[in-house]
Amino acid sequence: MKWSKLCLPLIGILIIALAWSCSDDSSDTDTNTDEFNRQAMLTNWADNIIVPSYTTFGIDVNALKAATDNFEAAPTEANFSTLRAAWQDAYISWQNVSMFNIGPAETVFFRSFINTYPTNTSSIDTNIETGNYNLQDINLNDAQGFPALDYLLFGLENTDNSILEKYTTDANSSAYITYLVDLVDRIKALTDSVILEWQTGYRDTFVNNDGSSSNSSTNSLVNDWMEYYERIFRNGKIGFPAGVFSGGNIEADKVEAFYKKDLSKTLCLEALDALQGFFNGDAINGLGNGESLEDYLNFLNTMKEGDDLSTLINTQFNASRDAITTLNDNFYQQIITDNNAMLNAFEILQANVVLLKSDMFSALSIAVEFNSGDGD
Repeated sequence: MKWSKLCLPLIGILIIALAWSCSDDSSDTDTNTDEFNRQAMLTNWADNIIVPSYTTFGIDVNALKAATDNFEAAPTEANFSTLRAAWQDAYISWQNVSMFNIGPAETVFFRSFINTYPTNTSSIDTNIETGNYNLQDINLNDAQGFPALDYLLFGLENTDNSILEKYTTDANSSAYITYLVDLVDRIKALTDSVILEWQTGYRDTFVNNDGSSSNSSTNSLVNDWMEYYERIFRNGKIGFPAGVFSGGNIEADKVEAFYKKDLSKTLCLEALDALQGFFNGDAINGLGNGESLEDYLNFLNTMKEGDDLSTLINTQFNASRDAITTLNDNFYQQIITDNNAMLNAFEILQANVVLLKSDMFSALSIAVEFNSGDGD
């Protein structure tokens, strides 16, 4: 009896303590992840970054289409110069949407058709010669898009006059013009379809899928964004041509804009700005920013070695920009004359992979759903 009287109060205390402990754990979990307004972040991404970026790209693609039509009607030197400039503007604009390989873009293999490089010049030449091709065939992804236009506008011959003659006095000039027009029409058709999907339903689907599951909009897009950073940006623009993945053997012909060689750094820096702007939630019109990955990390008070993780990530983005800015405008020339500078830029880009893919993903409880294929 004495034991029972003593034991009952003790048991009551233990039950209360256990209940308090469980309640406290649940509160911590909700504060760290569930209370961040993911829908506000998704809304900012959709309305201030993704859709406006696609809209701007669409405008530039329409300008490219108009320049192509004018050149088809009158293949003069002046119209050829205008066409080249329109291609360059659209290619730069593309760098702001390439990372958004989600929803409609993923469905139509947008990035694969628009910017697979190096382009397959043998396939292009055969297509022009035979006139037998279907640009909707995924196997022809490396014979179309901006890289194929790069070849047709800058790489057919060694001089501008000789290139222009392919469209004027060459025996097969009409076939060259037809293929050129078909490539631009293909870019426009794909772009129009993606923009229409975002404007007529997918935007709301994207914003409303604001949970934390693996197929939520946040988790899916952050994975796509990170995969783009590693595979398309870091590896494609720097690593592959610099020989990082070929045993140190340089492959300078794999640079982006190989034929308009002085454009490669411009494209790289534009893509870097887009990546960092997305991380910080910057509206593309320059009118402030909204909820972002930076805000998410700050909300969670995510620290690394005494510093805010978001600050470390932005610092590394800035260091990457500094390293790339010092490179030659012509990445091909940079590689064959001083490849160490390219390798240095790669290493600085790689340092942010650890901060983003390891530290940020862990802090946001997002599982990595892709394999970059290089051991990271």
